[in-house]
Amino acid sequence: MLKLFCDTDCDMTPALAREYGYGLISMPYSEGEKTIYPYEDFEEFDCHGFYERLRGGLLPTTSSISEERYLHYFEPWFQQGCDILYVHFSRAMSATFGAMDRAVALLKEKYPARRFYEIDTKGISIPSLNIALEVGDLVKAGRSVDEILAWAETEVDKFAVYFYADDLKFFQRSGRVSGLAGTMGTLLGIRPIIYMSSAGKMESIGKEKGRPKALARLLQYVDELGEDVKGHRVIIAQCDCQSQAEAAASELRRRFGEDLEILFSPVNPTAGAHCGPNCIGICFHAKHR
Repeated sequence: MLKLFCDTDCDMTPALAREYGYGLISMPYSEGEKTIYPYEDFEEFDCHGFYERLRGGLLPTTSSISEERYLHYFEPWFQQGCDILYVHFSRAMSATFGAMDRAVALLKEKYPARRFYEIDTKGISIPSLNIALEVGDLVKAGRSVDEILAWAETEVDKFAVYFYADDLKFFQRSGRVSGLAGTMGTLLGIRPIIYMSSAGKMESIGKEKGRPKALARLLQYVDELGEDVKGHRVIIAQCDCQSQAEAAASELRRRFGEDLEILFSPVNPTAGAHCGPNCIGICFHAKHR
């Protein structure tokens, strides 16, 4: 038997996890001295409340989880005789996977007949969610783990995401976006355009002034890079700015058809700590990232 795992940095919610049979690993963030584990310390994510606190000056921090927590998540399934397939956010973005590797090595010694597989989505938030849902669809369709891993070898790099940040201070503080320094300045309304590369890192590729121009730039990438866009989900990420997300959806449906499958996803608080409020992103199936 195969047990699926995903994590909250992939925007996976308990409802989606139940629908697709995923175990959900909680990736923490801290507000001051309080460390919070999404969907363990609360049942539903209060998107508006969280981003309102950021607007009010809160600067959350994020941290890795321990080897012991990975053992807590994985060992019960190995004990039951299940193999594990973990679809996770980008290895290039966190040291947490060192702890995971140590935990898995211990478990393999203890349960030598069991197998641990992973798919690095090379992303965070909506590209990771899109890939996790596709993997879930493949499992539902009865595909073997070898078939799913072969699918991932080519398809992971075909889920592109482009987004803009509304407040540069969050990304500037996180230091996780290469090339961002070139977009910094004193002009009001400058928004960096960022994407997830095939190396699994966030990279700034330009800037626009004002939200309408920034959104037009995102839609331009969908037009230029899109491949079989209607054959896959389009996911729109929003950081407490649903009206902007709906405007993006309206324009996408105008271009690709009213039957375009669009999923809205509030950006999880651990990722949202780095991008801040009013961030919009679009994930779509593409020729390449």
